[in-house]
Amino acid sequence: MNFDIVKNRNKFFALSIILIAIGVAAMIFNGVQGKGIFNFDIEFTGGTAMDINMGKEVSNTDISKAITEVTGQSNPQVQQVLGTNEVMIKMQSVDSDTRTKLTDKLKETFGLTDESILSVQDISGSMSGEMQKTAAAAVAIACVAMLIYVSIRFKDFKMGCCSILALLHDICIMISFYAVFRIPVNNSFIAALLTVLGYSINATIVIFDRIRENKGMGRRMELKDMINLSLMQTMRRSLYTSLTTLFAIGAVYAFGVKSIREFALPMMVGIISGAYSSVLLASSLWYVMINRKKKAGAR
Repeated sequence: MNFDIVKNRNKFFALSIILIAIGVAAMIFNGVQGKGIFNFDIEFTGGTAMDINMGKEVSNTDISKAITEVTGQSNPQVQQVLGTNEVMIKMQSVDSDTRTKLTDKLKETFGLTDESILSVQDISGSMSGEMQKTAAAAVAIACVAMLIYVSIRFKDFKMGCCSILALLHDICIMISFYAVFRIPVNNSFIAALLTVLGYSINATIVIFDRIRENKGMGRRMELKDMINLSLMQTMRRSLYTSLTTLFAIGAVYAFGVKSIREFALPMMVGIISGAYSSVLLASSLWYVMINRKKKAGAR
């Protein structure tokens, strides 16, 4: 395999910018529509949750319409439980009278019985504003710690900066994915985000380590060629590691329960994005920084 990654770096930069821009556009559009920039789960907002056995296949749209008629809420969350006729309904908190009216409406509309209503409960917003700030602080502290570690290990602050930029890219891609597809944001997303940060930096360090080794051998070649050589030498290892991890997480997503799938989905997105940023972005960013320094010195 012989592909000049550094030469085509602008194409990879542009692709990342486009994907992130799509996510930002989705946030703005949904915010203007009154849906919220993200589809926050009731773990963030609090609300009422209902677990109902419909007894047959029913359209989520029909269920949402019935809920809206009773509660006036325009965006209830209705999710089918995979492999069953059960649905999980999550909405903003409603009082006991409205809850009774909603139960009666669902029974009348879909021919349900008392036994069909498996559970109805109020759930408080466990992810309060303070908790969200704590999660953001955890991400910031992790990035700063990694920046210091990579800079000291390679004795190159620019490599540390490029590693962190690649991690921030992965975070932005995951956030964009959730904004575009309106996937519920909950505790699992925060845990997956921190996990991906630790996983993604590993492949970047391996590539930078190979660049340092090739540089130390005194090879007579241009910096761009040395970076491409290092990338080709570590490409198979990076792809195999990412693919095997992706297959394992994919199996968990396909056969796991709902709570596990909510953790596995952002992990899958993060693994793909992490492999992309480590191989195609991090070293190219370092090359750009080195070139700018040389040009500034020449001037």
